[in-house]
Formats: sequence, C-alpha cells, structure tokens
Amino acid sequence: MTVTRTQTPAGECPQCWQHAHDRSIHRKLRPREDCPQCVDHMVNGHPHIVPKKESKWW
Repeated sequence: MTVTRTQTPAGECPQCWQHAHDRSIHRKLRPREDCPQCVDHMVNGHPHIVPKKESKWW
C-alpha cells in the first residue's frame, strides 16, 4: 500500500503533486489516454506554487 502525503512540500505545485502521488485520479483513464487536467496544466503553467521558507544559512 502506498502512503499519500496530504501536504504539498515547499516549492511544489499542489496539482502536480496530487496528480503524481494519488493513483485514483488517473484510474478512470483508458490506456494511453492523457489526463485533460494535466495537459491543461502543462500548457498553461502552474497557477500556484507552495512557497519555500527563506534560508537562514546566510
């Protein structure tokens, strides 16, 4: 069984993260069928990226 993280890590797009780690989203697609949401996302870009925390090293 695969454990899916519910929180999107910093620096990642929530939609990309969810579609990459939740197999149930693409389960309804036929073999070799593209996900319309993923295709739209690839064409139009990421609307929101989870911000990273500032580095305190410097």
